[in-house]
Amino acid sequence: MPDPGERTIGVAIPIPDPYGLELQRSRQSFGDPLARSIPTHITLIPPIRVTPAALVEIEGHLREVAAQERPFPILLRGTGTFRPISPVVFVALAIGISECENLERHVRRGPLERALKFPYHPHVTVAHHLSDELLDRAFKELSEYEAEFPVWGFSLYEHGLDGVWRPQRDFAFGAGVSG
Repeated sequence: MPDPGERTIGVAIPIPDPYGLELQRSRQSFGDPLARSIPTHITLIPPIRVTPAALVEIEGHLREVAAQERPFPILLRGTGTFRPISPVVFVALAIGISECENLERHVRRGPLERALKFPYHPHVTVAHHLSDELLDRAFKELSEYEAEFPVWGFSLYEHGLDGVWRPQRDFAFGAGVSG
């Protein structure tokens, strides 16, 4: 029997504004029904169910990981897709791929150790589970998109009962936890 206090969490690098807002608006313009409920991000740990006791251990683990990491740059450039395997169009990383892969490996240890269905591929989803026509439109319209920003850390998100993902705590690199 599931714990009634269980929550669904995820860990991700938030995309700062104005870029996060730009990409969220683009996602909305393609008709993606999840656009308003998912902040723009690069996933490190996809959604998982956890108990309150596990969450305490997870937050400690995330503090330890963040304390050992250092800021790095991200350059988003152009689009990619996971089709035909998955109906997803994303904005691709041109700089920061290896740093995201390294960070994901460190985060996905200890209490967050999980087997992956697919190899980790850092990206920013801009269209998901839409018609081929809308996925093609997203791919084309954002094909020349470019944004550069520093990554300061990552965030722990919780999936609310209303279906919205909200940041719960930020983990700044080299400094432990804030906020």
